[in-house]
Amino acid sequence: MFGARRADIESFGRQLETLGRARATIARRLCTITCFYRYAEQEGLIATSPAVHVRRPRLDYESHATGLDRNEVGAMLVAAGLGDPSDHALISLLALNGLRVSEATGADIERLGLERGHRTLRILRKGGKIVTIPLAPRTARAVDLAVGERSQEPIFCGNDDGRLERHAASRIVHRVARRAGITKRVGPHTLRHAFITAALDAGVPLRDVQEAASHADPRTTMRYDRARVSLDRHATYIVATFIAGAAR
Repeated sequence: MFGARRADIESFGRQLETLGRARATIARRLCTITCFYRYAEQEGLIATSPAVHVRRPRLDYESHATGLDRNEVGAMLVAAGLGDPSDHALISLLALNGLRVSEATGADIERLGLERGHRTLRILRKGGKIVTIPLAPRTARAVDLAVGERSQEPIFCGNDDGRLERHAASRIVHRVARRAGITKRVGPHTLRHAFITAALDAGVPLRDVQEAASHADPRTTMRYDRARVSLDRHATYIVATFIAGAAR
């Protein structure tokens, strides 16, 4: 372990690249290795860190995910509402709360609640953190119909009455998208992407969108902002209006 050289670490990075790992994943793992050897150096376990000059992949902060506009998301919600209540609840949580598919399929009935007039759901976020999210009235009704008379167990059950698997959830999203007449390749993350871009289009501050999406790094949220390619909120309009009063 302490005999590794810079070439060994960079070779590991290239191997991850060959395996098709995302650049963000490779950069994160190389960062972990760098921190490990930095700590070993500080503790006097090695003379010099072999990872100090290791090259990391340059990250692309543009989002290339398939985008849906508000009308397409609305069509999916309508199509889901005409089908199975469980499908409607799943689409609502993904599109109106921006949940990751693992967060939605991991939700339990016992974690539904009421807090200061808000219908709520406690979910397990990425990284093991449990947070409470509010449910819009439409989503709360959809979840109630999906749950029925059950008082415990997962909100979303599979064919074997166990927890719905993420691949099964993806198939539900695909099916609802086809029923809504959407020909794009749509998956659970497409709806999360749509939630984030819709929030930004609606004028929700970037910091609030970051919190709602559970992004640790604000640059991740900014990827979606740049991907919108929307000119409506360009700074030129705000500046022109601001300066107009002095340019008479």
